[in-house]
Amino acid sequence: MAALPIQLDRARRAPLAAQIYSAIRESIENGRLASGARLPSWRDLAAQLGVSRGTVRVAYERLIAEQFAIGLGPAGTRVAERPSRSSAPDWSPEASPLPDLFYGFGTAPLPFQMGVPAQDAFPFKLWSRILTRETRRTAAAPVSYPDPRGDPELRKEIAAYLGLARGIRCSPSQVLVTGGFSGALGLAIRGLELQGAGAWIEDPGFPLTRIALGLAAMTVTAIPVDAQGLDVAAAIRTAAGATLAVVTPGQQAPLGMTMSLPRRLALLDWARRSNAWIIEDDYLSELQLNGRAAPALASLDHGGRVLHIGSFSKTISPTLRLGFMVVPPELGRRFGELAACLAPAPAAGVQRAVAGFLREGHYLRHLRRMKRLYASRRAALLRCLGEIASDSIKVQATAGLALVISLPEFASDVDIASRVHTFGLAPSPLSPWYVGSPRQGLLLCVTNLNERRLAADCRRLLELTR
Repeated sequence: MAALPIQLDRARRAPLAAQIYSAIRESIENGRLASGARLPSWRDLAAQLGVSRGTVRVAYERLIAEQFAIGLGPAGTRVAERPSRSSAPDWSPEASPLPDLFYGFGTAPLPFQMGVPAQDAFPFKLWSRILTRETRRTAAAPVSYPDPRGDPELRKEIAAYLGLARGIRCSPSQVLVTGGFSGALGLAIRGLELQGAGAWIEDPGFPLTRIALGLAAMTVTAIPVDAQGLDVAAAIRTAAGATLAVVTPGQQAPLGMTMSLPRRLALLDWARRSNAWIIEDDYLSELQLNGRAAPALASLDHGGRVLHIGSFSKTISPTLRLGFMVVPPELGRRFGELAACLAPAPAAGVQRAVAGFLREGHYLRHLRRMKRLYASRRAALLRCLGEIASDSIKVQATAGLALVISLPEFASDVDIASRVHTFGLAPSPLSPWYVGSPRQGLLLCVTNLNERRLAADCRRLLELTR
């Protein structure tokens, strides 16, 4: 017979029967009372606790009603059969998703960390003022369902910005506001009915995109990239039946090359002839540190085969969880219905704040400042590495907002990145970006560097890579 260490608090407002029930249920749920264990009789437990038998009976009847226990008449009351805790997977509900891609959510960025803009250069006071103003206006607005495609003012500003900065001629009706790049990608897969189809991705390429397509049961083929971007001819030879290509033509992630015009035209021709689709991940928009950014691939699309995806994560803040997608005009209605039913745009207050940030010219000024800042920090990092780096560690590429550092083949970039992280540095390993033949390397983002500590950080990084 199971022992029940139950402590009753007669000063509490909770009835004694409820306290007994809660204590026994907790013991069952945490495994202290095993399935089939016999509970004390009403009389024995009542004597142990100094309560009436009726009080214990009420607790037992509730346990039986909620299937935590089974009443067997003269044979007593036993704990009901429950799944064994040892059979549960080795996983905690509190564990962060994709731990190999993200160091931690909601934490301050560390030196070399990918995917986050500069914390020390963001115009917090200006942004706070705009956000407060638009939140107040949103709260005072008539109570009704907002447009699931996104706030009309923000969609108008995005369309205007894309025409100016990315060469895309589109109307606000083609723009959908999404929950970041991931939200747009999920919307695209559903809207184009691509579940189970074949897809091309870049090799190397963003691991999250590869995982997302796999979760949609798509057959993913990794296509190598070279100095001109994705090798379209190789893709056609390898997987001619694909119906989707996901590319980063502006600045290839993670190697940084811009897709050449012949490759762009070949990719568009393939999509037109194959009745296939192209998703353009324009993750850095016009945030090009050398010269002007090339126009978007979608600016060349006259056949309605390209869906252009961008976000404000790298240019304003990833905490916004705000992205956008431009769809061909003939898909506008279908995607609008899909957004209304399954993936409406995020909170209106944040959308209107971003619309004000764009409309009042702050966004373009902020981008110009960030270009100068990031270019300066990248030059400082290159200079520092050049002074102290060993022959076995070389700068492979200056890619977007990062440097790609090559490592010897015998090294493990995953192990090095994990070890370096314990010292407050957060480079990303390069090998998880590959599907074919992984290359060992590190991605060093320049956005959150402190130039006063840069030499010390570089020395620590290089010491740990050895």
